[in-house]
Amino acid sequence: MKISVSLLSSYLYCSRKLFLEKVLLLEEPPKESLVLGSIRHETYDKINKTEEGIVTSITKLMPLGNIETIYRQKYLQILRKNIADNKKRLEDVSLNMLDAYKKSFPSIAEESMTRASNIFSFIEKNKVFGKELWEKLTPKILSEIRIESEELRLKGIIDQIHVYNDEYVPFELKTGRTPSDGVWPSHRIQIAAYSLLLQEHFKKPIKEGFVVYLDTKQKRHIAINPYMKEEVKQIVDEVIVLLESRELPDFCNNENKCRKCGLKQTCYNEGEVNNLLNVRVSG
Repeated sequence: MKISVSLLSSYLYCSRKLFLEKVLLLEEPPKESLVLGSIRHETYDKINKTEEGIVTSITKLMPLGNIETIYRQKYLQILRKNIADNKKRLEDVSLNMLDAYKKSFPSIAEESMTRASNIFSFIEKNKVFGKELWEKLTPKILSEIRIESEELRLKGIIDQIHVYNDEYVPFELKTGRTPSDGVWPSHRIQIAAYSLLLQEHFKKPIKEGFVVYLDTKQKRHIAINPYMKEEVKQIVDEVIVLLESRELPDFCNNENKCRKCGLKQTCYNEGEVNNLLNVRVSG
């Protein structure tokens, strides 16, 4: 049995909610933050896939502002299309396309500036253009890479992998609240699991990973250590036991998590939950 890395994160966030979703098959109603987060993820994925085309199109020295304009126009075109493609989902959370664009625009514009500055600095230093610029550019960014492992009993899609020559660095892009220091425990274990998958897949040691909190533009570093493998294995065991169990986990006792949870009403209705559990057991 192979489980998704995202389930490890969900388990650490709230095991009871994971049980309701994966064992009792309850679906959380759509929320504005989740829909906007999904649009942002899709946009960043497509942004990564356009990088080679943009870089190889730069065939001569040009001002930073011109390079930034190329990036910005392409990125905002991608954003507008993603918003249009998600019109129905936006309507489900009472958000129109213009408001979605206004909420998403700042981070995408910032991304275009960051990447343009990186390319401009690389050109100034190395005096290369077009295909040669792309071939020598470091790091290369791979996105939405699917990896799985029988031994680890894990599978997952890594948001980004930054490739520095023969070194691979996993990046997770997250929306929502940023911790005051470091990363949330569930995000740390996600990076640890992806690092193990990368290490097995590429036969290279993975020394570090990063979580990027998009709303606050914070990039947080995670050092990978040997103890993480046992930690990940233990959580995988616990998640598999939960998925095969018919015993409802206790409440997470975190007021902030419960307040934002779309399954709160059912979760606290023990009569309804027990009825659903009896149906699953008898089924």
